[in-house]
Amino acid sequence: MKNTQAMSAHIYKKIEIVGSSETSIEEAVKNAVAKAAESVRNIRWVEIVETRCHVEDQKVAYWQVTVKIGFTLDEN
Repeated sequence: MKNTQAMSAHIYKKIEIVGSSETSIEEAVKNAVAKAAESVRNIRWVEIVETRCHVEDQKVAYWQVTVKIGFTLDEN
């Protein structure tokens, strides 16, 4: 006989934000997640949507990464 424990359905929400860094793409993603974590609980994943860089004086000045951050909603 199978164990029939009820599994709660997870409901997710996604927000889109842009992180930046003078150092790297990875750091831009980390900065975006860290900022989101200040006000969003239960972060579960990050999707990188777009990557670009800002150029000043013919050099890369900083990286910008648009990310979608997925998180579970609180259950009542």
